[in-house]
Amino acid sequence: MDLVAGPLGNVIIKLGKLLKEEYDLQTGVRKKIMRLSRDLESMHAALRKVADVPPEQLDDEVKLWACDIRELSYDIEDILDTFFLVRVEDRDPNNLKRAAKKIGKLFSKSKAHHQIGGMIKTIDQQAEVVAERHRRYRAEDIVSKPAPPRTIDPRLKAMYTDVTQLVGIEKPSDELISMLWPLGGDGVKMVSIVGAGGLGKTTLAKTVYDKVKVNFDCTAFVPVGRDPDLKKVFRDILIGLDKDKYMDPRFTILDERQLIDEIREYLENKRYFVVIDDIWKTDTWKIIEYALVQNNNGSRLITTTRHYDVADQAGAVYKLEPLPVDQSEKLFYKRIFGADGKRFNYQLKEVSNKIINKCHGVPLAIITMASLLVGKTTGEWIEVCNCIVFRDKKQNPQVSDTEWILSLSYYDLPPHLKTCLLYISVFPEDYVIPKYPLIWKWVAEGFVHKEPGTRLFEIGEGYFNELINRSMIQTVVESEKKGIITGCRIHDMVLDLLRVKSQDENFVSIVSGDNEDISLPKRVRRLAHQNRKVVLDHEDAQADLRHVRTFIAIASWNDTLSFPSFQLLRVLALEDFVGWDRICLNHIQNLLHLRYLGLRGTAICELPEGIGALEFLQTLDLERTNVKEFPSSLGLLTQLICLRARQDRRMLVTDGLIEKLTSLEELRGITLGQFVKDLGNLHELRVLEIYLGSSFEELDGSMSIESESELVVSLGNLHKIQHVSLDGYITKPDKAIWDAALLPRSLQCLNLSHICFSLMPLCINPSVLLNLTHLDLHVQRMDEQSLRNLGKLPELRDLKLSVWSTITIIIRASEDGCCFQKLVSLTIPGAAILFLLNEDSTISFTIWYFTDDVAFDSEKRDECIVRAPTVMPNLQLLDFQVGVQTFIRNMGSSDRLGLEYLPSLRKVKVELWCSNAFVDEVEKEEAALRHTIEAHPNRPTLEMHREGRIKTRSRPATHDLEIEEDEEDVGSSMDNEDVATRSRGGGH
Repeated sequence: MDLVAGPLGNVIIKLGKLLKEEYDLQTGVRKKIMRLSRDLESMHAALRKVADVPPEQLDDEVKLWACDIRELSYDIEDILDTFFLVRVEDRDPNNLKRAAKKIGKLFSKSKAHHQIGGMIKTIDQQAEVVAERHRRYRAEDIVSKPAPPRTIDPRLKAMYTDVTQLVGIEKPSDELISMLWPLGGDGVKMVSIVGAGGLGKTTLAKTVYDKVKVNFDCTAFVPVGRDPDLKKVFRDILIGLDKDKYMDPRFTILDERQLIDEIREYLENKRYFVVIDDIWKTDTWKIIEYALVQNNNGSRLITTTRHYDVADQAGAVYKLEPLPVDQSEKLFYKRIFGADGKRFNYQLKEVSNKIINKCHGVPLAIITMASLLVGKTTGEWIEVCNCIVFRDKKQNPQVSDTEWILSLSYYDLPPHLKTCLLYISVFPEDYVIPKYPLIWKWVAEGFVHKEPGTRLFEIGEGYFNELINRSMIQTVVESEKKGIITGCRIHDMVLDLLRVKSQDENFVSIVSGDNEDISLPKRVRRLAHQNRKVVLDHEDAQADLRHVRTFIAIASWNDTLSFPSFQLLRVLALEDFVGWDRICLNHIQNLLHLRYLGLRGTAICELPEGIGALEFLQTLDLERTNVKEFPSSLGLLTQLICLRARQDRRMLVTDGLIEKLTSLEELRGITLGQFVKDLGNLHELRVLEIYLGSSFEELDGSMSIESESELVVSLGNLHKIQHVSLDGYITKPDKAIWDAALLPRSLQCLNLSHICFSLMPLCINPSVLLNLTHLDLHVQRMDEQSLRNLGKLPELRDLKLSVWSTITIIIRASEDGCCFQKLVSLTIPGAAILFLLNEDSTISFTIWYFTDDVAFDSEKRDECIVRAPTVMPNLQLLDFQVGVQTFIRNMGSSDRLGLEYLPSLRKVKVELWCSNAFVDEVEKEEAALRHTIEAHPNRPTLEMHREGRIKTRSRPATHDLEIEEDEEDVGSSMDNEDVATRSRGGGH
């Protein structure tokens, strides 16, 4: 669907369907439909030209005409959808009877032909009015500059983080750190970063935060935004300070006062470092400040804001200046031509300088403009530069200029991406927008156009990725190890732009904050509630809510809530909604057009049987709800594509229910138990995340041979599957069954970590799994050949390998091309990784299960000077465990890990298992690890975490002297400031 044209393209398709299907239309009616289709096609062509022109370049009459066409197309589609819902010659009498009853018998069979004639007559009259206006203002009179096709540089996504964090950030970060240092002193030292939107305040704060957080007992980085939910802000602070403790659901019921008390109690005796990002109002800051207790422990606080009065209230002010010209040029050229700038075209030097000057050193403006220019010719660069006509600027020219540049980037989007991007305006500022539900909402709205040989989600995911490539949205990655994008944020400047556009086009009506003076348009198409109480029946006496297609409520609340007559509703999404344990869904069967029902983050406990009447429903999202069982009528939802259930292993299904949902492409969070055989019928599945047992408590670690065989056979029948995650521990899998398994070649992600294989199953075959990029595997014993097979998986980028044995393979220089060539992330919990250079120009690559008593000749790599073969040439993140005592006994010191043979290493995460080790031994190993990392050419970052019981006294000088040593469990608390993180537990 196009933003300017509305659903006009869909209307034309549906009119064609009305002509093709056998409705026994009267000759006159058929001719009217054909003429109407031609008129609408002409209008659609003209509107496509209008869509390419910024509004300020359009005549006011053309704008009015375009608006009339858009509203007309909505009305026509509503009428046609209602008609098709109760077709004149429905082949299923039961469906006809049920549907007719649900919509109040809008069309009865005896009146159908008269209704069609009247419907077409009404539409035809409305279309004639706008057609007459079109004749006065023809498409040829529209100033149109359609965007030429272009290819987005695939490196832009990878460069985004690098550019924004590194270019021009060194000087301000050093200055800001100097304002925070030295640690100690009376009270909490506070610094507030102030500057215009897009200058990089958040980037600067995050850079400093990452540099210095290791010096504090606890830290948190929390965004606020323009209309904050303070309860959420306080909960975010608590979760940042101690995730394990404050993720408990019981803390969600606390009010603001209770949350403030909890924060103050937690911080009372700690050295803390907190960043409160993007504060808009002094009143907001004053309330947040109540929670941040003053102490004399050397605590530090950073705030960021656009407003100087807020900054002045929040401590010493650091005014962030725009990038100087040289840094602006570096950022601009690096964004377009790459890090080395070798592809720079010197013919563009003059026009580049003009564009850079117009960006006024605002990083967001520079990045956005650079993305706009990628792939364009010299002439197109000049055209873009010359077409920039900035608005009059009185107070803040930087912001207005950047908004204009963002508008240029927005108008450069093709129509379908404009619509998808504008839809994001339904979300609040700083909201982490889940990727998958967002794409399914696009699908439900009809924004995603299916192409031959593709599926709707895959096309929608392409839209999502294209918006990232064009720097219109920012990514939020679930795991740095996996690198899988699961959500996004949108920059507040871009969001401001989208909200203006959305209001101008009557695309989304937004009700947010505590503002009671809300004026909705007379006809609301999409309604979004953000951070406020929802009172649908009294929003606006003048607003017509009967035509609402989307209703989204985020972080809102209500004591009781009943649905108005949203008979045309397609998307109903209630996310993180308080008070929904009292919602009544008994009348949900009236929402016949519903395609998307999202209740994630609500307290709803039960789905009514009436949900089976929603025969067009495509997505049902029940993540983080209290629904424990599906109604039997769920099997009637034959068009259901995505089913996301609660993720605590208790969502049960009855026999025969899942096998009826043959359209499913995504299935997450359910417990199948003995019904695993039903999975084999879901031939369209793309994503499968299930729990295998009947419940977590009842699962005894075993599975019947019959069920295990059915599971493996079912997986082999899923020929379109890309992502498989099997939860629920199976401690004794049948090796013969898994060896014979034929896993689909389409697999990209495979998580079998809860199945404890004795040996690596033969189904993990590099000649079959040609597309596998992510693998999570648990194997008790491995041999060299098994490890080599893993290394030969051609596309493997992320590997988590839990293994209970030590494995060594010898890698020769001639084998550089067959050992984990594309691996980016490696996690080996409970084991260490070790590289030893041998005299015969080979590398001994060992995964060392450190409880094994294995002796290594750690010195021999220093006795020869040979060319070492390349091992894991692209590995950037390494996460492993070291047993202090056993490592010292076998290797002497952890500085002999051989990490220098990993040429691309960027980050190392180490868990020190300290059981029975003395303090000085642990500290020695920490120092050795730091020395190893500092000696690496890339200077990778290091995160260390201690686990196990450490002997708190130093080793006695006489080892034969028997003394009773004090021990301390360091798994939950530590005072050592040199330890970088305490992020995850573990051990044996």
